[in-house]
Amino acid sequence: MTTILTVIAQREATTLTPALLNQIRNAVRGAPPVVLSPGEAADIPLSVPLDQVALRAALGEQPIDAIVTKARGRRKALLIADMDSTIITSETLDELAGFAGIGDRIAAITKRAMNGELDFKAALRERVAMLKGLDLAALDKTWQEVRLTPGARELVATMQAKGALTALVSGGFSFFTGKVAAELGFDVHRSNVLLDDGSALTGLVAEPILDRDSKVAALHELAAQRGVKLHATLAVGDGANDLDMILAAGLGVAFHAKPVVAKAARTRVDHADLRALLFAQGYPASAFVAG
Repeated sequence: MTTILTVIAQREATTLTPALLNQIRNAVRGAPPVVLSPGEAADIPLSVPLDQVALRAALGEQPIDAIVTKARGRRKALLIADMDSTIITSETLDELAGFAGIGDRIAAITKRAMNGELDFKAALRERVAMLKGLDLAALDKTWQEVRLTPGARELVATMQAKGALTALVSGGFSFFTGKVAAELGFDVHRSNVLLDDGSALTGLVAEPILDRDSKVAALHELAAQRGVKLHATLAVGDGANDLDMILAAGLGVAFHAKPVVAKAARTRVDHADLRALLFAQGYPASAFVAG
């Protein structure tokens, strides 16, 4: 067997019944499924190239993700993850802007930047400038509203328990990445720095800005630091500034991603939560660490 097809159901919406698994297996001419989590995820070993048309027909419109990996080297030694709309459910800059009364205006710019329609650095500077004078208390208020994406704790804790280096690399801000990294136990966090005068934001962000190029550079740097090749890395994100690192990683995942990212990425998770990244590495739910 040279490749593995991993199928993962959206837990709230559907169940991978034995009958459905058998239907998928027959469609792709795979070996008997190996259940990773009953009703939620299973591996189907393949000895022939995956027939994407047959797979789509077997899945229909059901909220099930399908990930193909090589049978060897599935478990990764480095995790590099985006923060906003990936490890957490929101865009912190947009939420912060809400306290300035301009949430919708900034969210519109964010949406275009994350879909690759605007230069990331220019869009970031523009949005931050609009926050000039915002009281620093808004940062804490925004943090109180942050919610972790389901599966984030298990993803980080399990990979760390298996010896992986975990890094949070974000085009967002250090105020939030520091807190998220501490909450989840990331080994490394990198992001941009909002400048303030001690009481309010100045409307400026520290240079150089961490952007798309910075993210893929971090992937290469941290892989070298960990002493592994890129095929032993996992990168996950949702926006255009994540795309280069997603394409460069051994397992690069577009997670509930913007259209331009979802279209370009080799691996997508459109329905399941972040537990899917562990299933894609062959980890059964029984091996997950709660975090």
